[in-house]
Amino acid sequence: MVDWKDPPTLFIPGPVKVLPEVLEQLSRPTLGHRGKEYSQLHGETVSMLKKILSTEQSVFLSTSSASGVWEGSIRNCVKMDETVLCTMCGAFSDKFASVARACGRTAEELKVEWGQAITADMIDKKLASGNYAALTIVYNETSTGLTNPVYEISEMVKAKYPDVLVFVDAVSGMVGLPLHFDELGWDVVFASVQKAFAIPPGLAVFAVSDRAMEKSKTVPDRGYYFDFQQFAKSAEKNQTPTTPVIPHIMALHYQCTRLLEEGMENVWARHKKMAEYVKTWAKENFALFAPEEYASNTLTAVKNTRGINVGKVISAIQEKHNTVFGNGYGKLKEETFRIAHMGDISLDDLKELLGWIDDEIK
Repeated sequence: MVDWKDPPTLFIPGPVKVLPEVLEQLSRPTLGHRGKEYSQLHGETVSMLKKILSTEQSVFLSTSSASGVWEGSIRNCVKMDETVLCTMCGAFSDKFASVARACGRTAEELKVEWGQAITADMIDKKLASGNYAALTIVYNETSTGLTNPVYEISEMVKAKYPDVLVFVDAVSGMVGLPLHFDELGWDVVFASVQKAFAIPPGLAVFAVSDRAMEKSKTVPDRGYYFDFQQFAKSAEKNQTPTTPVIPHIMALHYQCTRLLEEGMENVWARHKKMAEYVKTWAKENFALFAPEEYASNTLTAVKNTRGINVGKVISAIQEKHNTVFGNGYGKLKEETFRIAHMGDISLDDLKELLGWIDDEIK
């Protein structure tokens, strides 16, 4: 059983370490979610998120995991007779295609081996057919520790295929990596708060472009829970269409305040500094799983070139130090292991963890 009085420190790719002062926000007295106090909380939080995401367009809060917005983007913005191009480079980008098909849409695959990046040239060759209404991308593939070159992709799509809608899973990228929503020309981007926002899971943040909102008006059978039109109608009153997870939004308000005080350029630089330290350690002791130019700044997937028993090392460090890092995901279990360096994890935290791993593998 977990000792709830002394829970393990988390370096898994999410949920990640949560500060005590953030947890305190979850224990504040609750509010009536249709009252003016909640509307003020909601409005202030969304206003800060717009600054964090560099957007003047719609930002919504959903009491769900970000996985729900996979479905929301498809059901709201792709008609039944349209085709979506799904770029696939790991477990979570692969799942986006599965969701599109589960929603009854036609999904075509642009697929590379896990650990390889999706490039603008690859997408260009597919979109040139003119067959696609929308494109799905994962900004940061959590299963492989890889960041796709989304700025280059977005420039190409804006220049050559301006009518194609772009949906981006930024679950382990938002906040930790640069994200300028309006400049990128994306139509939907989403993340869960248990990654770089460093809040316990249960809340998703997503931004929707004006043109995606207009497109959704023309799409029938959008469903209920993730209907963008209902989100927009509620947002006019600083509300959500269904009951919001108020304690998490209190924590999000707190974290957004801290992020803006630090400044997003500084936040991104802090994540990059932590990543460089872990990557250097990984290259000296093992190898990076992703090509170095695409290796993530929010988590590192280390290639197990020495054949260590990853599960045993994880168990030993948990037993001795009450700290946990991540094994490889899915088919990469034992072939890789993953160390998060996002949110409120610090460089000193990472140095301590890597020292413990060194002790075990010796």
